[in-house]
Amino acid sequence: MIQLIRTDSDNLDFRSLVALLDQDLRQRDGEEHAFFAQYNKLDKTHHVVVAYKEGLPVACGAIKYYTTCVAEVKRMFVQEHHRGQGIAGKVLLELEQWAKELGYTYCILETGRKQPEAIRLYEKSSYTYIPNYGQYAGVESSVCMQKSLSAEAAKT
Repeated sequence: MIQLIRTDSDNLDFRSLVALLDQDLRQRDGEEHAFFAQYNKLDKTHHVVVAYKEGLPVACGAIKYYTTCVAEVKRMFVQEHHRGQGIAGKVLLELEQWAKELGYTYCILETGRKQPEAIRLYEKSSYTYIPNYGQYAGVESSVCMQKSLSAEAAKT
């Protein structure tokens, strides 16, 4: 059984999972890693979800303020040996629910073209492609997506 907890970036389990995420991204991104890493600081991450399986932390994700109506999904990660079990989808749904509770109407995110499993998750979760935003504008290795959190969008 998967247990989801809402916490913040001071959570030690979250920090451990993020260290594994950063290690994975360093390998995937190669020379581009330093560019992306500068936008993944944890100091202002107040809305974090950690997933536990049999009491052990196995996955995480976070949302951050982007605009008054838009939350940005950040730091999504599932430990490799727990992938393919639907855990990432559960974390993402919990983040979206939390974003709605906070008054956001959209979630946006950036992921890398070298993360096809992440892209599939977001597509399956009804995210649509948008032009690269903010610091990702013009970055060819980035993919940006969004999802409406309104009740009307959820029905379609």
